[in-house]
Amino acid sequence: MANELDETDVSLINQEGRDVHVIEKKVAVKKSTSAVVLEVLLWFLGILPGLIFTLILKPRARAYLQQLQQKIQHDASTIDNYQEQRVIILQNAAKLLDRSIELDKSTFTEIARLRSGAPSDEARNELQGKLDVVERNINVAFENYPDLKAHAEIADAMRQNSYLQQEITAAREVYNDAVNRWNAQIFAWPVYCNVAAKAGYTTRIPYTASAEIKARSKEVFF
Repeated sequence: MANELDETDVSLINQEGRDVHVIEKKVAVKKSTSAVVLEVLLWFLGILPGLIFTLILKPRARAYLQQLQQKIQHDASTIDNYQEQRVIILQNAAKLLDRSIELDKSTFTEIARLRSGAPSDEARNELQGKLDVVERNINVAFENYPDLKAHAEIADAMRQNSYLQQEITAAREVYNDAVNRWNAQIFAWPVYCNVAAKAGYTTRIPYTASAEIKARSKEVFF
């Protein structure tokens, strides 16, 4: 019998490759009929099993999901804090560059706009994309004037920006892990899905890279 998956069979290879994307869709939890039947059956079998399910298991599940929501909010706030610091660093770098060269004024306008308020879940990825555009504009100016690389303050600002980007990437991993736990837990049978459906919970969207960043990742840099 042949292997179901044969890595040597070139006829099954997609020469163009396959890209993946995060789907921006929240899935609602529907009340599980089987979970309801189980709860009724437990009450039918006796008061004690019904009380354990209703007064112990369901409150514990509800408390866990509420705590997990707070964890997700905390992880999201960590990303926001690093992004705010990155905005400030890029603003400082832009000011330092402007002392030496005539930097595009739209860069300052964009940075000022990015500092206006904390982003929502939907706007967080958009903010990151805009920060990357600002960074690219600064880097273009930086590369076009090699003498600026000797400027210690500018070089330090760009190093701090690179460090913050690494921290943001790490914070996103923590956030995505919590979101993945949430998305799995709210469908866990029989208690969690019952609690989640009654509360009207939905899945959450993990971090999504912008189309521009995904396109740039395929460029040749060296």
